[in-house]
Amino acid sequence: MEFKHISVLLNECIEGLNIKENGIYVDGTLGGGGHSLEILKKLSKEGTLIGIDQDKDALKAASERLQNFENVKFVHSNFYNIDSILNSLDIEKIDGMLMDLGVSSYQLDEGDRGFSYMQEAPLDMRMNRENSLSAYEVVNEYEETEIYRIIRDYGEEKFAKRIARFIVENRQNKPIETTVELVEIIKAAIPAKARREGPHPAKRTFQAIRIEVNSELSILNKAIEDGVNRLNKGGRMAIITFHSLEDRIVKLKFKELATSCTCPKDFPICVCGGVAKVKLISRKAIDPSKEEVEENPRSRSAKLRIIEKI
Repeated sequence: MEFKHISVLLNECIEGLNIKENGIYVDGTLGGGGHSLEILKKLSKEGTLIGIDQDKDALKAASERLQNFENVKFVHSNFYNIDSILNSLDIEKIDGMLMDLGVSSYQLDEGDRGFSYMQEAPLDMRMNRENSLSAYEVVNEYEETEIYRIIRDYGEEKFAKRIARFIVENRQNKPIETTVELVEIIKAAIPAKARREGPHPAKRTFQAIRIEVNSELSILNKAIEDGVNRLNKGGRMAIITFHSLEDRIVKLKFKELATSCTCPKDFPICVCGGVAKVKLISRKAIDPSKEEVEENPRSRSAKLRIIEKI
């Protein structure tokens, strides 16, 4: 299957990165290479792009798409490892970093990846297929309390307790092996009225399990901090999120990095000695245009936030 991924907020990202033609830029979530292609178009031969992805299918597709550029380096890893990646390439500082935290259209649509609640597939959901933990282990081996916590916290699902109980009860008969089996269990756990209203009944639970499998939230704070520490003065970081949990983490971390004094407001003078590392380029998240949402409905929930190193 061809690796397809429509780059979300493409123009806004490229404009927001404020690209210098001889700069060094990191695409932390290379995907199909759409954002990277536009970055490379703005770079001279002295500029460098580092494309990181944990999905080997994405790296293969992007390397083919970007084969005419010599100033790009492909890395099979996770943006969480930005420090060690740059060290291995003998790069001290960078001029910009982009992270698109969405699941690609390819990963959603390809039958055997198990990301989609709309297609039958083995329970997998690993972005990096070399990782040992898959959705199968989460669903079949985690304690009921852990499954409940994951669905409640990562999926913000109000029926999390019932879904967790139904999962554990069903797996006692036989392992839950496919997406379709899991979807049917989720549907049975959710009251009929709730199933008829709002999004697909399995959407939040699938999101929650995917986040757990790929440690999507736990890696964000460190990746942001490490990335910012590597930015040159004036360098920018742009992050696209697709659900409220991710956006909240990015928003709070950006705000923390942009805050100089953390003393209580009633202190007459600053005693913490805090110094802001960045400034916010956009105080509010940037949303996709109406035209983009019409062309690509999956962009509807996307939000872009940008900071600049001071």
